[in-house]
Amino acid sequence: MKALVTGITGQDGYYLSKFLIDKGYEVHGTIRRASTFNTSRIDPLIAKYEGTKKLNLYYSDLIDSSSLNQLVSLIEPDEIYNLAAQSHVAVSFKNPAYTSQAALGTLNLLESVKNSKKNIKFYQASSSEMYGGAKKEKLDENSLFDPKSPYAASKLFAHNMNKIYRESYGLFCVNGILFNHESPLRGETFVTRKISRAVGRIKNNIQKSLLLGNLDASRDWGFAGDYVEGMWLMMQHKDPDDWVLSTGETHTVEEFVNIAFSSVDLDWKEYVETDDKFLRPNEVNYLLGDSTKAQSILKWKPKVSFKQLVEMMVEEDCKLAEQEKILIEKNLLDITWN
Repeated sequence: MKALVTGITGQDGYYLSKFLIDKGYEVHGTIRRASTFNTSRIDPLIAKYEGTKKLNLYYSDLIDSSSLNQLVSLIEPDEIYNLAAQSHVAVSFKNPAYTSQAALGTLNLLESVKNSKKNIKFYQASSSEMYGGAKKEKLDENSLFDPKSPYAASKLFAHNMNKIYRESYGLFCVNGILFNHESPLRGETFVTRKISRAVGRIKNNIQKSLLLGNLDASRDWGFAGDYVEGMWLMMQHKDPDDWVLSTGETHTVEEFVNIAFSSVDLDWKEYVETDDKFLRPNEVNYLLGDSTKAQSILKWKPKVSFKQLVEMMVEEDCKLAEQEKILIEKNLLDITWN
């Protein structure tokens, strides 16, 4: 089996690629041709599988439909997992035009699948941000969407186009509506990783405080490693469909902060301050998912608890901060985060 993974250098790209390779897949991934771009998350996979057919990387721009068609024809994948996107909500407000390119990229991929001589299964990474979180209710596949950011609107466009291609052309197009999922590989601009990084540095006396926005914002947080298994299970089901993946629990940012600091025996109230500059223009206050459908039909379930997830992230970032402290003491690294 061959899989094409767009956005392979992201958090989900790493966990999905590792999962697929362990399943015996030949994984092909796309990366953007940019001087500032790096492959740090997937470097362990590159080191392990370089020179083999198990992992293959290509420079590709999803906006360039011609080169994309050539790539799909070259690889002839059995499955395509479209994870590529500008995935940060706050950034989408600052650069909405760039965010919208992800929607066009999805459309180009769908055209490639439609025009392929091979029956390719297609997975689209949808997002719980599409719901908007206006009401405190459990959200499933039948809940109404009400996007509150350019990121969410872009995701909803791609989600709807995927359904249209499924229904119009009989393609195996799957939408995975994933609620927030984190890991030690989460980008450092996301609040969860921002917290765990700060805790590691504060514990090692190389950071003094942590500035956050809305501590009352509530999310359904799970572990990314659990969720990529759900992606794969969706693609193995006999019929293409839309699926919600979530833990069924919601926790506030303050709860995340409390567990993170408590795990290293610190009182968060001594270090955390709030600043309105970190608030979104149109805040999504509450998200809670209902993954009953995926759990009953796909037999998927989240394995890592919220507390385990937070402690896992803090543990890894404490190790990272210890390394940073050594470099600082040797004058090989400047503190840029205080």
